[in-house]
Amino acid sequence: MAISYPLDLPEMPELTRVEVRMLDAVALSVSPFTFETEALDWGGQMWLAEIGLPPLSRDAAAPWEAWLAALRGRLGTFLLGDPDRKAPRGSATSAAITGQTGSSSVDVVMAGTLLAADLFQLGTGTDARLHKVLKDRIGSGTLEIWPALRADYAGAAAIVTDPKGLFRLSTNERGWTYGGDAFRRISISAEEAL
Repeated sequence: MAISYPLDLPEMPELTRVEVRMLDAVALSVSPFTFETEALDWGGQMWLAEIGLPPLSRDAAAPWEAWLAALRGRLGTFLLGDPDRKAPRGSATSAAITGQTGSSSVDVVMAGTLLAADLFQLGTGTDARLHKVLKDRIGSGTLEIWPALRADYAGAAAIVTDPKGLFRLSTNERGWTYGGDAFRRISISAEEAL
């Protein structure tokens, strides 16, 4: 059977390090005379991630080595979420989102709450997008989010449990370190696939 993307992650061991970062395309112009600044927001926003796996035996590392090879560098994609935010801090179990491309304020229909920093997913597979709630929202109304919507949504189901986004490796080069202690160490740098 041919490999199709996005790939599922191999079984996750207890991770030693996860770094999730947010990147905005904002330029800052500084006057060389008065040092006054002007910020220019170009609208680009994306997720970045660094994952460190614990030392793995040869057999435990094998699925990860094969997974890295199957990605074919930056060609392949995979779904990734924040392993520490699989459930919202708020009480919402489902939500529906309506909004236009580029909007960071969307209409939400839900029972319960979504709290600042909760995550949700819109779309699935190659259309999966991960979003963060910026301000507490109790019940239906306007929800402030990051990043801004990348598509139009009309009543789209928001996945609030174990939300993920579509990612790809940050570089075509990938590998692992063997330290002579019979363990392999694997680090993964990824960025949102847009």
